[in-house]
Amino acid sequence: MMENLNTLLLLIIIANVLISKKGFDDFTFLNKYKFQIDAVKKGEKFRLLTSGFLHVDWMHLILNMYVLYTFGSIVFSILGMLPTLLIYFGSLIAGSLYTLSYHKNEPFYSAVGASGAVSGIVYACILLYPGMSMYLFFIPVPIPGYVFGVGYLLYSIYGIKKQLGNVGHAAHLGGAIGGFTLTIVLQPILIDTNRIFIILLAVPILLLLLFGDKLKKL
Repeated sequence: MMENLNTLLLLIIIANVLISKKGFDDFTFLNKYKFQIDAVKKGEKFRLLTSGFLHVDWMHLILNMYVLYTFGSIVFSILGMLPTLLIYFGSLIAGSLYTLSYHKNEPFYSAVGASGAVSGIVYACILLYPGMSMYLFFIPVPIPGYVFGVGYLLYSIYGIKKQLGNVGHAAHLGGAIGGFTLTIVLQPILIDTNRIFIILLAVPILLLLLFGDKLKKL
């Protein structure tokens, strides 16, 4: 099990490092495979996937890969290889599709990063192991996983509205929604065993899906 775990995550991390490094050194390569609204709408759907293996710099890459390994290890140990891969790539695509929908009228909007996929893995981990505790920078006490999940969603919604930093908040949201949905589909027993945590995470997601279009008007 541990060997398979190391192999799976290592292959994903190596792919991210090699492709991102190519993008760091070759702007033409980065520009060809990054997510961009106009290019995707003109038929270059491959960007929905390839953009998830590109990053803006080493810090961006290292942070995403660290979070992936930390949370992905737990998801893999509970679900196994194929479900973990399904959640990773499904969340990546979900993040890209949500970004496409939210920024559909901004033809030059572009983004890169595995954040959507990683967000999905984080949410899967929280659903599967709601009792987990997390330590965040500058906060000396552990935070319950479900509290982090709700807070993360609310922060991303606020970040989308205020356009905070050079961060793809829409991809974070889409990836989280993808990870949340896929995990429940793969493990429907969670509806009975972890119902309260599912409700806590589902409420902001439902509100976002119902009223997300109104964020730009606020």
